[in-house]
Amino acid sequence: MNKPLSTGTATPDLAEIGLENFAPYLMNRIMGRYNASMSSEMAEQGLTTPQMRSLAVLSVIDGILIRELAVYAVVQQSTLSRALDTLDLNGLIRRETDQHDSRATRVFITDAGREVNGRLWPHMSASYDAMFKGIDDAEKRAFVSTLQTMLRNIRQHDF
Repeated sequence: MNKPLSTGTATPDLAEIGLENFAPYLMNRIMGRYNASMSSEMAEQGLTTPQMRSLAVLSVIDGILIRELAVYAVVQQSTLSRALDTLDLNGLIRRETDQHDSRATRVFITDAGREVNGRLWPHMSASYDAMFKGIDDAEKRAFVSTLQTMLRNIRQHDF
């Protein structure tokens, strides 16, 4: 499973690379564990993963367009629309038509939404800290910087 990388000129296949050396696989495993670690806390708040992600993003970038929220929350727009319907119904967000484009909608977190997000944050933070257990600050900063560069390399939006 952990074969050394080939030094030949041909592009190695996944079996040659090995799952444990393939960054997308590792990132998916890590995010899967992170989401699983949050599942009971989200359930206690009556939230799904897209709803939790939306509240988290809105707690930092309030009043953004729905299409931007979909990108930041890493949720397909159709899934996000259903998540926002529930959050709105529960009084955790509010939606307003954009002042400059009547076809666009902005999303704002309410005080109740901030309260729910505030109850989730300690669990989010603890899960984040668990991922970096045994990793010093310099290595953590370098890793996050690498992730930021990777995102810039592949992103399709200016944010």
